Amino acid sequence: MNTELSILTLVEQASLLVQIVMVGLMLISLSSWTTIFRKLFMIRSARRNTVRFEDSFWRGGDLGSLYQSIKGQDQGPLARVFEAGMGEFLKVRQQKPGDIAAMIDGARRAMNATFQRELDALEANLAFLASAGSVSPYIGLFGTVWGIMNSFRGLANVQQATLASVAPGIAEALVATAIGLFAAIPAVVAYNRFSHDIDRLANRCETFMDEFLNILHRQAR
Repeated sequence: MNTELSILTLVEQASLLVQIVMVGLMLISLSSWTTIFRKLFMIRSARRNTVRFEDSFWRGGDLGSLYQSIKGQDQGPLARVFEAGMGEFLKVRQQKPGDIAAMIDGARRAMNATFQRELDALEANLAFLASAGSVSPYIGLFGTVWGIMNSFRGLANVQQATLASVAPGIAEALVATAIGLFAAIPAVVAYNRFSHDIDRLANRCETFMDEFLNILHRQAR
């Protein structure tokens, strides 16, 4: 690429407002990538811990022993849901030994509350990725339109307009759109992928809760 039309040169020669738009888009992109990596590690950890806990749970061991082994430890969202349900079940069984409905209802409510907290933690900052993916192209387009307007206003003082005179201004304006797309595309892809992964984890957790409640019902009887 010609040195005069390099990306860095176009950014340096852009108008102040276009430069502000570019800086804003770069900050959005940086925040998006930070959120993407944090969310990626969080979801991978949650999925790995979920598989590990399911293996331990369906091994057929004593639920009381499993509860004591994970109590107070950070072993993933599904383990915390189990801990909440089992803990409430044991507590109600001590308080109301013969009331099966109270035991199951207490376990269900405890697991639902814990499940919602875990789901909220997994979905945190997803709204930012959605906003970054939808708004960034329009912010870049605003910078582009402003830059092109400045280029054509500059032609008013030129006796003879040529492509060479208008190309740099249009090129620097289009850089804003390119930066907007650079910020938007990863955010949209990550948002869709993370939403899918979180939905799958939520479905696994809800299925486990139903199966666990059936097991508790049999034990209570």
